[in-house]
Amino acid sequence: MRTSQKIPATIVTGFLGSGKTTLLRHILSNANGRRIAVIVNEFGELGIDGEILRGCGIGCDDDGAEQAGQLYELANGCMCCTVQEEFYPVMRKLIERRGDIDHILIETSGLALPKPLVQAFNWPEIKNACTVDAVITVVDVPAAAAGQFAANPAAVDLQRKQDPNLDHESPLHELFEDQLISADLVVLSKLDQASAADRAAVEALVREDIPPAVKIVAADHGRIDLDVVLGLSSASEESIESRKGHHEHEAGHVHDEHDHDDFDSVVVQLGEVDREALLAQLAEVVAEQTVYRIKGFVALPSKPMRLVVHGVGKRFDSYFDRPWRADEKRGSHLVFIGHDLDEAAIRAQLAASPVGAR
Repeated sequence: MRTSQKIPATIVTGFLGSGKTTLLRHILSNANGRRIAVIVNEFGELGIDGEILRGCGIGCDDDGAEQAGQLYELANGCMCCTVQEEFYPVMRKLIERRGDIDHILIETSGLALPKPLVQAFNWPEIKNACTVDAVITVVDVPAAAAGQFAANPAAVDLQRKQDPNLDHESPLHELFEDQLISADLVVLSKLDQASAADRAAVEALVREDIPPAVKIVAADHGRIDLDVVLGLSSASEESIESRKGHHEHEAGHVHDEHDHDDFDSVVVQLGEVDREALLAQLAEVVAEQTVYRIKGFVALPSKPMRLVVHGVGKRFDSYFDRPWRADEKRGSHLVFIGHDLDEAAIRAQLAASPVGAR
């Protein structure tokens, strides 16, 4: 049991759709006996990321039943806003169970800045029990090569403009730099969608904002040797004050001026759906409304596996994550995250399609 050593914590940051959850799924699926606690930050009423991560089988007993307290979802805004209200009590609970935990993984939202979260590890009760093993920044190579930095730059730009404390002259590039400034390791994602020239250009761009000691590595659909991403022993909390970014906070204090009331989340529950019909309807919703992201899982007729659906901007990805359990009701759940969403129109549009919302 771990009692005297500090619990190492890895913070994974990056823009919406950069591949953070994919990386976490790979780490959890290949934990090889490591006892990992996960903190997932999520907008919306339905913790889709939590459901996806539970599908990895981590935090379950021998019969596959979930064990309480293995996975914590922070569902009330970005991590940098809620760190004082939610992060601290969650960490206290984990510290109380330190003998059962080998590592902590924290996924920030696409808007959250990692620096204030790292600073929180200097709070006495946390500092005595935990240390930041590393801050990992995931970079979407095709988006960065195109000068967008995010798959949906308009969505990130609009979110950033909601914060009155920021300089908005070049908001997306500044946020990209702030995520890199805090990094102890940079992971390049989506290389299958980028050329060798694009990769080289993005590596050069990233290298401008990170110290020479920070490594840049590549991940194929989130797949990477765990020895590369865990066990870095960076103790980032000890040097974080020297890393100056565009979005600065007072030492030991996290501002809470963000107002996410302008962000809407709409949860839609469906029965079994036709995959192509659903994706077509989702594309229509995105075309007609300001939807930043669509996440969820669906049940397909005659398919024993659950299908996970991710949508960022006009791009949709889907994959099967696990079989439906005998004790759970087959069904589909989707959460739409956006600005001034027309919930009635979303529901009417899906109801008019073969998928049939309820």
